Amino acid sequence: MEAGGRRGRLRREAAEYYRALRVPERMEEALNQLFLQRPDDLYGELANYFSKFSKPPVICKLVGRKLFDAAGRPTLEVEIYCTVKNYEKRICSTVMAAHSQIPENALPETIEANEKERNYSVHTAVEWVNESLNTMLKHLDPTDQCQADKMLGEYFANKVEEKKEKERQEKEKQEEEAAKATPASSLRGPASTPKHKKGGRPATKLSVEASSIPAAEPAESVLCGSLAIGGASLAIAKAGATVSHVPLYLYTALLKHHQESPEGMTLPLPMVTLLNCEKNSPTKLKLVKEVMVIPPVELSLKQGIKRVLDIQKEIIRLLGSSGKKQPTLKISHLGCLTLGYDSLEQLLLQMQIVCSNIGLELGRDMYLAINCAAHDLMDYEKGKYEILTGTFKSPDEMVAMYVEMIDNFPFIIALIDPLRKEDREQWSSICCALGSKCFVIAEDAATQISKLKTEQSINIVKCSGVVLKYINQTKVSDLIELTGILDGQRHVTILGSQDVESSDESLVDLARFLPSLLQAVGLGARFLKLGGLSRGERVAKYNRLLAIEEELAANGALR
Repeated sequence: MEAGGRRGRLRREAAEYYRALRVPERMEEALNQLFLQRPDDLYGELANYFSKFSKPPVICKLVGRKLFDAAGRPTLEVEIYCTVKNYEKRICSTVMAAHSQIPENALPETIEANEKERNYSVHTAVEWVNESLNTMLKHLDPTDQCQADKMLGEYFANKVEEKKEKERQEKEKQEEEAAKATPASSLRGPASTPKHKKGGRPATKLSVEASSIPAAEPAESVLCGSLAIGGASLAIAKAGATVSHVPLYLYTALLKHHQESPEGMTLPLPMVTLLNCEKNSPTKLKLVKEVMVIPPVELSLKQGIKRVLDIQKEIIRLLGSSGKKQPTLKISHLGCLTLGYDSLEQLLLQMQIVCSNIGLELGRDMYLAINCAAHDLMDYEKGKYEILTGTFKSPDEMVAMYVEMIDNFPFIIALIDPLRKEDREQWSSICCALGSKCFVIAEDAATQISKLKTEQSINIVKCSGVVLKYINQTKVSDLIELTGILDGQRHVTILGSQDVESSDESLVDLARFLPSLLQAVGLGARFLKLGGLSRGERVAKYNRLLAIEEELAANGALR
């Protein structure tokens, strides 16, 4: 009797439990619908029907892992796991490209110190992800990007304050120790004025030019472990797109437009790096770091890429038919050919010849952009830029040179970092002189995204636009907010890749939500700077861009 009563009680509890969740009602509704449909996979359709009543996925685990980028340097991978229908499931991962501020001509000891710092930073980032961030973000809805980025931002701010407090305590300790010690020199009279600079080197009088140029600003500090913030934010965005069953580019567009689907979407114009001119090569030209080609806006991306590849093939053909021994072609870390020139005119005339040989005209069928990376050119003893080996120009002379260059070669429609960021007066001059003829873009001359957002103002040199890079503690919400600020200030926004990239393709999807830009010099579109069409990590991004173009066209959403 007791066993029967217990079974009866369990039946009543089960019936109440299922009725409260409307299981019988929904089961009857599903069976009635499916009987009429009679699908081939009945249980599959039942699973689809009931899945819409399941709880939404929530984050259950973050996994940080040390990987290597395209140059074999350590970087961070972040994996997102969610609880989906009561099971733990790996949703996605993202690999960050570690940012480096080391110039091409850095000393070996500087490079070694940078490598040690990078290793420590990645190690710290892995710890943050696997410990603090894993605990903090557990049970969060992956589609709540705003809340995730808010939590990540607060965590990072606390880490910054911890570092400041530690530095303050160390400084106080050093001051106390210095105060306790009584130096022998304090018992003597005042020391005579030293005749030499600190370090024993004779004091030298700076030239008028050197003393008149602004000193180089210190590199922006990067908190060790900051990669964890950017990696976690981007991984959560990818997870949100995955569980929402939409591609990342559409998901970020919905975030940008507050969940209102845009009527149509345009693709960014690619700035494809064709040549890398190493500044420490034996040839004379130092002014140019990258030569980039920009297809005209009326071409599809597929047509534009094909045209760029044709130009690249013709350059290689000319190198082989010069009558000399076939040169060994060197592919740069930027994914393009590495070539040296003795003058800017030699370089630009060769580009004209190459295009003419395949029936193209620069300024009509293809445009050029030049990355000058002028911050690497300054000789601080002379106070001038070394544009050719042994040829120096002052900041004002640089402005005059660029004006003459654009007058002589009007197919150049963009100059990137033509001056150091410290030469603000000359940036204003070059923008006034060339603003209607070409874009004057700040890349290394711009401030990091997180600092730009914190200051709520674009405190950068006067320019046409800015190259933004998703690095360190940058969050997806930061990028969305900052592009809105830039658009409001009528700056051209270019999303750029790192000098050394990872295989992650997310950058291409992020480029889709950038705001609309100025109509200028015939190019009414935003830009995407991904490097060249060689090396797997670069080509993967172009392939992703081609896939997006094809998908948008198939859906009738490509404008």
